Amino acid sequence: MVCLGNICRSPLAEGILRSKLSTNTIVVDSAGTGNYHIGKKPDLRAISIARKHALDISNLKARQFEVSDFDNFDHIYVMDESNYRNLIQLARNDQDKRKIKFIMDEVYPNQNYNVPDPYYGGNDGFESVFNMLDEACTLIAAKLQ
Repeated sequence: MVCLGNICRSPLAEGILRSKLSTNTIVVDSAGTGNYHIGKKPDLRAISIARKHALDISNLKARQFEVSDFDNFDHIYVMDESNYRNLIQLARNDQDKRKIKFIMDEVYPNQNYNVPDPYYGGNDGFESVFNMLDEACTLIAAKLQ
């Protein structure tokens, strides 16, 4: 799960998907394309909205996406077009590029819809983002199990 700073959308997506998987054999992680928040916990509003839905993401720590993530993960879900472009630039080959997908394409195939960044908005934005990611992660979990 990849967004810009790894403190709002991607940790929410990580927590949501983990909660929907019935197996511990699937590794779910998140990262940001930027290095702004490395080592920091998710935004308090993200923690709060996750907690409202009985998820605890407070122990997650932001990290920056690394090229080695292409080797470590089979599926890389981005939150928006900017994240997509950033990862495409980091990709070493077509195999890496094929792993990168817009998360909302799970709900709306081939539409490349963005998950809006709620960082500069109020709490309503976090609720809306949570609901979008929950819908996408339900479909992802069904495919993976």
